[in-house]
Amino acid sequence: MERRSFLLKSATVAGAGLAAVAAPAIAQNNPSVRWRMSTGWPKSLDTIYGSAEALCKRVSELTEGKFEIRAFPGGELVPYAQNMDAISNGTVECNHVLSTAFVGKNTAVTFDTGLSFGMNARQHNSWVHFGGGLQLLRDMYSQYNIVNFVAGNVGVQMGGWFRKEIKDLSSLQGLKMRIGGIGGMVLSKLGAVPQQIPPSDIYSSLEKGTIDAAEWIGPYDDEKLGLNKVAPFYYSPGWFEGSASLTTMVNKDAWEALPANFKAAFETACNEQTMLSLAKYDALNPAALRKLVAEGAKLRYFPKDVMKAAYDKSQELWAELSESNADFAKIYPSWKAFQEQEASWFRVAESALDNFTFSELGKRS
Repeated sequence: MERRSFLLKSATVAGAGLAAVAAPAIAQNNPSVRWRMSTGWPKSLDTIYGSAEALCKRVSELTEGKFEIRAFPGGELVPYAQNMDAISNGTVECNHVLSTAFVGKNTAVTFDTGLSFGMNARQHNSWVHFGGGLQLLRDMYSQYNIVNFVAGNVGVQMGGWFRKEIKDLSSLQGLKMRIGGIGGMVLSKLGAVPQQIPPSDIYSSLEKGTIDAAEWIGPYDDEKLGLNKVAPFYYSPGWFEGSASLTTMVNKDAWEALPANFKAAFETACNEQTMLSLAKYDALNPAALRKLVAEGAKLRYFPKDVMKAAYDKSQELWAELSESNADFAKIYPSWKAFQEQEASWFRVAESALDNFTFSELGKRS
């Protein structure tokens, strides 16, 4: 018994010693990491800015607090227009943006967010993860020292707030509209004058009459910015993006320095927000739209001639950008083929059921 007791005590002491040795080793293998995340959103937007904060919180939870990321409202770290450059040069480790805002740097970034009359949120995510899109996008971003991640989606947006009614295509002539990215390039072909204005300045620009119209996201976020108070006509749909996919750009050097389990935690958090952010918008927008209309917003649909012209000019623009930008030309065939493939399937099943169901529900409302 004494010999057995001695062996048990020895094993306990040895185990404690091994634990003491192992603890520092684990700490060394997983050093604490602190990142900053620049965003393009005011803190008041609990949907899109809240999604960035939730992503950061989830990364911390999955790494037991060893990998912490702090999100900053738009403009606090860098101006919105400099978000891509800040990640590229390592001024900031990561961001949370709509990449189409940076088409001035490379028009191919629009594939990361969405194209006019493009794929919806489900189709876009399918192309990215199972249609070769992610590798094509990462090849493009690599020249900027950036690794990109899908980190959310706001779905199909509204077409924007207008101070005057859009009666036909001629109403767009000379119209000054706050609209970012590729949609602005299409609108300019229709005679409008696109303006790049950060979210925090949209309200004041509309109120002062500096611009005639502005698009942001949809009912819930638009009401948060108070856009219904300064422009009465609310148009649908947001044809300038089939859906708007959110992106987190990460500095490549910072990414490669992460331990494998931290990388897994970051990707997991991004994937979760891709699902949850869209679900949140789908939950909040219906009630927000009803409230806006009850408070006097004049809901309208774009005239058919506007929609047709916008579609035709979009196809014309894709051809032009394919000729002028090798990155765009490389990605576009994959994207277009996948869109056509998805359309053939959704037309048979998804759209057929949705259209019938919505029609029947409409009769009862």
